[in-house]
Amino acid sequence: MQLLPFAATALVIELTPGPNMIWLALLAATEGRRTAFAAVLGVAAGLAAMGGLLSLGVGALISAHPPLLTALRWAGVGFLLWLAWESWRDARDPAHHRAGGGETMGQAFSRGLLTNLLNPKAALFFLLILPGFLPPGAGRGESAALATLYVAIATAVHLAVVAAAGTAGRLAADPVISARLHRVGAATLTLMALWVALET
Repeated sequence: MQLLPFAATALVIELTPGPNMIWLALLAATEGRRTAFAAVLGVAAGLAAMGGLLSLGVGALISAHPPLLTALRWAGVGFLLWLAWESWRDARDPAHHRAGGGETMGQAFSRGLLTNLLNPKAALFFLLILPGFLPPGAGRGESAALATLYVAIATAVHLAVVAAAGTAGRLAADPVISARLHRVGAATLTLMALWVALET
């Protein structure tokens, strides 16, 4: 296995802004680091579950039936739009203008999990990129090892994003600034949904 090239590729991909990074940064800034850390765990669980399913043969099924990947993409678009609507709605809710006041850790974990079970970017990574780093005749063990490494790298990046965005918590305690952050987050998530929808 090409561990170092694979790790470098995974790191570059994870440092590219995407739905996870934007949502986690907004969550850390408006709801606090503890809630966002719970979301990171959910994201990691979702990535691990997707990697496991694809390594068990679901990937071959999706590759053989492109409409399945299309359905996954549109489900992801719908969920991003749902998150955008919630962020816009929460801008008017005073409970969301203090750290930890609007979203529980359980809700954050569940949304992180669902977001990544519906993440076409992650599915394409496991389907198209990861196999290129496996030697001919590699089995499920090698595939699982690379998937685990990817989840570890993604989680490290997400934890760094949460730690950095959490420093904005004091600013977000101001209801006016918090409301603006929620609206910016809603607009950004909407743009990400459009990007995923138009992606070929």
